[in-house]
Amino acid sequence: MTPDAFYDSQCERSVDMLICEQPVSRRDLQQMAAAGFGDMVKAVVDVDRQLLAIDADLHADLESLLLESGSAQNSLWGINLYPDEAEDFVEFDSLINIRPMSGNRSRGVDDPETREKILEVVSKWTAQ
Repeated sequence: MTPDAFYDSQCERSVDMLICEQPVSRRDLQQMAAAGFGDMVKAVVDVDRQLLAIDADLHADLESLLLESGSAQNSLWGINLYPDEAEDFVEFDSLINIRPMSGNRSRGVDDPETREKILEVVSKWTAQ
């Protein structure tokens, strides 16, 4: 399947950014990574709406896409996906995660419960 065919059939397309509607394979993530950062795909998770937005240069762009689709700011968390990695597939690291007023003072995700919710959403939208 060509990348365009995948995008058209699996995800809602907005420029290059995607809000997944069906699970994305590791192979497709590898293709996105190769076309962008090489080994990584940026993503933003909406933990309340159980959505995954992927494939942008900046987490902030994916954040804006989800906000425009009805997501709430406090539900959005930036991550990086490494499709070639088994154990380190998800990295919790993004500037959009810095929220001192909400108790998250780092680029990571400090709350273990929130990290678990993020991993559940990622698992829902990514297939082996």
